[in-house]
Amino acid sequence: MIRRHFFLVAAVVAVLLMLVAGGLKLAFGNKASGQGGAAGGGRATPVSQVIVQPRGFTDRIEVLGVAKGRQSVTITSNTAELITAVHFSDGQAVSKGQVLVELKGDQEDAGIAQAKAQLAQADREYVRWKTLADKGIAPRASADQYLAARDTARAVLASASAQKLDKVIRAPFSGRVGITDIAPGALISPGTAIVTLDDVSLIRVDFSVPDRYLPILREGLTITAKPDALPGEVFTGRIAQIDTRIDPATRALKARAEFPNADGRLKPGMLIKVGIDQGQHQNPAVPEAAVQFEGNQASVFLITKGPKGLVARRASVQTGITADGFIEITSGLKPGDKIVGDGLNRVQDGAPVSAGGGKAQGGQGQRKQKAG
Repeated sequence: MIRRHFFLVAAVVAVLLMLVAGGLKLAFGNKASGQGGAAGGGRATPVSQVIVQPRGFTDRIEVLGVAKGRQSVTITSNTAELITAVHFSDGQAVSKGQVLVELKGDQEDAGIAQAKAQLAQADREYVRWKTLADKGIAPRASADQYLAARDTARAVLASASAQKLDKVIRAPFSGRVGITDIAPGALISPGTAIVTLDDVSLIRVDFSVPDRYLPILREGLTITAKPDALPGEVFTGRIAQIDTRIDPATRALKARAEFPNADGRLKPGMLIKVGIDQGQHQNPAVPEAAVQFEGNQASVFLITKGPKGLVARRASVQTGITADGFIEITSGLKPGDKIVGDGLNRVQDGAPVSAGGGKAQGGQGQRKQKAG
């Protein structure tokens, strides 16, 4: 009995001691935490430091357009006929007037032969009656009739020859043909596509920009092209023409840019981003990793002096455009400010930090404006 009471008292005493120890630990822990907060959050977090510097930005309008060749056409036939010969291969460069396809022309050949025979007969008749008329044996009116008959025969021959020309399809301009499945023996009908022909020595891109940009547009202005199909490649050209009218429905102005394409890298049909430079300006810039975004709000961590060392202070900023890994800061920072460069998830507002680096940021960037 006595032993059981002894163990009970011992257990109660142990519980009381634990409660007292926990209370003391909690009290002293809160006091230490309060002192640490006043000092800036305890142990300093190592961060990389960036010194804000001005960076050049290029104001640029960017619009989308579709590439097309200097001249482009789909070769077709205006008659229904069998193909007898194909004089090109896929992707071949052809010259203006070169024969591409020949169609069956037996009927036209017969028509030409008949017209030539009729013309020869009409010419002989005219010569004979003209001689008689010159000698006064035949009336002049008869000679004139045979002259008209000869002229008619010449017209018939010209018509037959023209029909024969329809059986020979030639390249209307110099360029490069595309891929075709046409082969000798195929029957084509009017309007059937035979092959495409493109002059791609010069690529044209038509695009539209809002009329508010009219003051900066002029013929000869340098312009750049960035094809989606060729990432990282930039082509330089010029504005060749500007339309004479502004579309009253869209308030947009149409312009045409031309880009030299001697190596054939640009292809008709490519989606191309066209850029027009407006000028340059400078603003403070910071690396993208140094900016936090929450909705429409942007902020950085300024590195400032605290009571016991450096601390990070959150500062709201207004951002501009992003270019080459940098963000333009339009307000909230000034050149010379020191900010946390990366690892923002490890930093809290008011927390102590130890800064390293101190790399200044500068260079060139581009302000891109999407026309619309």
